[in-house]
Amino acid sequence: ARGEFLNSARLDNLVSCFLAMEALVEHTEGGLLESDSDISLIALFDHEEVGSASAVGAGSPIMAESVKRISSSIAAKSASEIAPEDLNAGTVARSFVLSADMAHAVHPNYLSKHERAHGPKLNSGLVIKSNANQRYASNPVTSFVLREIARRAALPPPQEFVVRNDCPCGSTIGPIISAATGIRAVDVGLPQLSMHSVREMMGVDDLATGLEMFRAFFKSFRDIDRQLD
Repeated sequence: ARGEFLNSARLDNLVSCFLAMEALVEHTEGGLLESDSDISLIALFDHEEVGSASAVGAGSPIMAESVKRISSSIAAKSASEIAPEDLNAGTVARSFVLSADMAHAVHPNYLSKHERAHGPKLNSGLVIKSNANQRYASNPVTSFVLREIARRAALPPPQEFVVRNDCPCGSTIGPIISAATGIRAVDVGLPQLSMHSVREMMGVDDLATGLEMFRAFFKSFRDIDRQLD
């Protein structure tokens, strides 16, 4: 009634794809690409819901090959004496994956499904997803990077999502890419209800927050990462 919710099929995960694309386009058109010291890119994979083990899924060699080809191209144009394989290793070490998928928000009729301090709410901002069994790629360092990006951009502090120990936990492409390439990753998402139904629901405010987070990631990540060193 107040326009605070968005209802649609396939919010999971078209929302993340749309926001990432919009942020990258704005990053390019806003003149930030010229001063960008990184190779800023997005990767949208098929078959995430069925395990990603396909020629075009996150379990394929696409990501590792892309990084290798980019670093080889840079090496070919550089006068540096660094061996291509060493440049590729350095590129992997400096890279970072923001694995964005939707997150399960607290449902008022099923409060017991979430840990009391780890229940994402609609219209309350982005969610960092963690799992001790590595179903998500987030760790203390990569989670800190995202929190610091949010702080610098004056965004709401990221919410936390941890599945209860007695409940099964889904996964994302974050651990798959991180394990296959060695690239650091953090799993995030925007909270929603009725995931995988024909009428999913999320908060309108979270769309704006998600877009601002992607913008801030492209803009601020490298500076924050340098300070970690």
